[in-house]
Amino acid sequence: QVQLVESGGGLVQAGGSLRVSCAASRSIFSINVMGWYRQAPGRQRELVATITSSGSRNYADSVKGRFTISRDTDKNTVYLQMNSLKPEDTAVYYCGADYGIGSRLHSWGQGTQVTVSS
Repeated sequence: QVQLVESGGGLVQAGGSLRVSCAASRSIFSINVMGWYRQAPGRQRELVATITSSGSRNYADSVKGRFTISRDTDKNTVYLQMNSLKPEDTAVYYCGADYGIGSRLHSWGQGTQVTVSS
């Protein structure tokens, strides 16, 4: 089982920046895919960005050019740098990890609230 702990959410004005962090309980090289997802009130959870164990990145179209996913392998931590934030980015942001053979195992963090005021 992989435990994930997020931090760094908060309130920011539109156009501002925020960085959220996700610390994993074991080496992120052993985790096939780590990613950030978000869920706004009344909406389904959606993918924001992912990074594989080899470092390949993928982004949702809505955040391309504004958000950057990165990692610190020494700290087993994945970050999401969010720039040019919009009110529609307001959501609970969750860190997720896919691991095990065939990525059949999955863990979620507890979530961190990001609120963007207009």
